[in-house]
Amino acid sequence: MKFLVCISNVPDTTTKIAFADNKGLNPTGVQFIINPYDEIALTRALELKEALGGTVTVINVGGAGTEPNIRKALAIGADDAIRVNAEPTDAYFVSAQIAEIAKKNAYDVILTGRESIDYNGAQVGGMIAEMLNQAYVSVATKLDIAGTDATLEREIDGGKEVMAVKLPFVASAQKGMSEPRIPNMRGIMTARTKPLQVVEPVAADNLTASAAYELPPAKQACKMIPADNAAELINLLHTEAKVI
Repeated sequence: MKFLVCISNVPDTTTKIAFADNKGLNPTGVQFIINPYDEIALTRALELKEALGGTVTVINVGGAGTEPNIRKALAIGADDAIRVNAEPTDAYFVSAQIAEIAKKNAYDVILTGRESIDYNGAQVGGMIAEMLNQAYVSVATKLDIAGTDATLEREIDGGKEVMAVKLPFVASAQKGMSEPRIPNMRGIMTARTKPLQVVEPVAADNLTASAAYELPPAKQACKMIPADNAAELINLLHTEAKVI
């Protein structure tokens, strides 16, 4: 069984974000990690490979700077990796690159994280499935495979939804599907020799573009109003906070 896991390179949640001329992220001093939801997908793919046999390939669309985290995915247990040598300009472009690779390799299961924690778009999985004309299950919290049949669960309002699909298919992973693994020393050593193929991107349109970036305004100081001065409180809520 062949698994393809899509991983993205995102800033660590503890990193202080700054923008360069309000046109994009300033990467200086930023610590990048594998997108946490993608790590969940990777771990579940590895668990299924260990139970059923097969291979796990990770794929990333990005520049050479993403390779340390690709190697981390190999250290966690992936068999090989593919890096599409292009900047991930938008979700459609990224999906087109991954779909092109998938068409050439006939993967049984393609997994993504539910979304990346930098842009929170949650678009890539669905776009890949559409480009490949495959079934797609989003934000799955459970995945099991028996033969050519897969059973997935996802949370819905007031309960859980159980879905059955035939291989091949695409799914995005949510918390609960698996617990991410930490690379051990053996995995780190073997990751150095595992194949990492770099391919050039195919032509694909950039359908969206960010016009500008800006940080939210700084929080204002808290104003304390005496408990017996309700009139002042009402006035401030009306004239400053503008909530009444």
